Amino acid sequence: MITRISALLAAPAFLALVSGCQASPPVSPEAAAPVSVAIVPEAEPWATIEPGGDTLCATGTPFRFHVRSGDPERVMVFLNGGGACWSGDLCDLQTAPTPYTPFAEMDSNNPELLEGVFDEANPANPIAGWTQVFVPYCTGDSHLGGGDVTYTTSAGQEVTVHHRGKANVQAALDWVYANRADARRIFVTGGSAGAIASPYYAGLVADHYPQADVVHLADGAGGYRSPAIAGVLAAWGAFKGVPDWPEFAAIDQATASTEDFFRVTAARHPEMQMARFDNVDDAVQQDFLTLLGTGEPVRGLLAANNADLAGDIPTIRAFEAPGNAHTSLRFSRFYTEEAGGVTLVDWVRGLANGEAVASVSCQSDQSCD
Repeated sequence: MITRISALLAAPAFLALVSGCQASPPVSPEAAAPVSVAIVPEAEPWATIEPGGDTLCATGTPFRFHVRSGDPERVMVFLNGGGACWSGDLCDLQTAPTPYTPFAEMDSNNPELLEGVFDEANPANPIAGWTQVFVPYCTGDSHLGGGDVTYTTSAGQEVTVHHRGKANVQAALDWVYANRADARRIFVTGGSAGAIASPYYAGLVADHYPQADVVHLADGAGGYRSPAIAGVLAAWGAFKGVPDWPEFAAIDQATASTEDFFRVTAARHPEMQMARFDNVDDAVQQDFLTLLGTGEPVRGLLAANNADLAGDIPTIRAFEAPGNAHTSLRFSRFYTEEAGGVTLVDWVRGLANGEAVASVSCQSDQSCD
């Protein structure tokens, strides 16, 4: 378990692969027919913004987010992931490995080092050319924290964590509101911890943009099913500072789950297409389930969660792929994931463009193994 979490959080920069050039034999004039080559426009550079104000990372270092300019009417808001903490021992940076990303400037929070939907040079990228807002993760609270918390470790040491997830994401959203006021299509998504928060922020965005088509996708957090989750959300202050919506008032916080954020947004914005992707044997989710005190296989918990949500939100869509990988949108495997004869990249393309997509699962045709 420790090894897999450590590998996730270390998030080394991706290596650039350089192909060698080889000399070619002469080509006859008859064979030298014109070849059509797709020209991929050069990507806009990423701009880094430090909003200040109430924003902060877990240990008190500054928060920053990143923007790549593109089509002003099409905007992707991506909430990054990187573990979580909800106790003194888990939040203490002396814990090795630390089970969450505590600083905004870490490589794992740098979109220039990511692939998948951030690879503007890939002609198959369905988000290429969009305005992209990348929200780093450095608060240990799945972007849901409502304030500072002082924990006590098992050794009796006090550890103060700035669970400023809401303030940090709101700063990024404020930039979107001010600079992309005429957006017509907004894709709200996130990976891992960012996936947990993504339905909540999709609801906020939809409230702000009644004229826009808001689409949502949670990447890699569908298997969390544990009675301990309500206590974790309470520790973070996840329900502090939420909008005064009747949908939130209906939530029983003593038994709350991460799926409740889907239910709240779906009830408030039934027109929104919501979706999520998971690998059915996600090893990182399995490790965090163990930390939550749940030893059941993630595959069954994922199926149960998706079934519950499908019953409550008939329009929600899910893509369950084979394997034990964790999240896809940030990695090159985004272009190769497949289930039931459907590729994830094509599924996301349809989703982002507002087309009807069906749920897909390797469990339906026993192709998960």
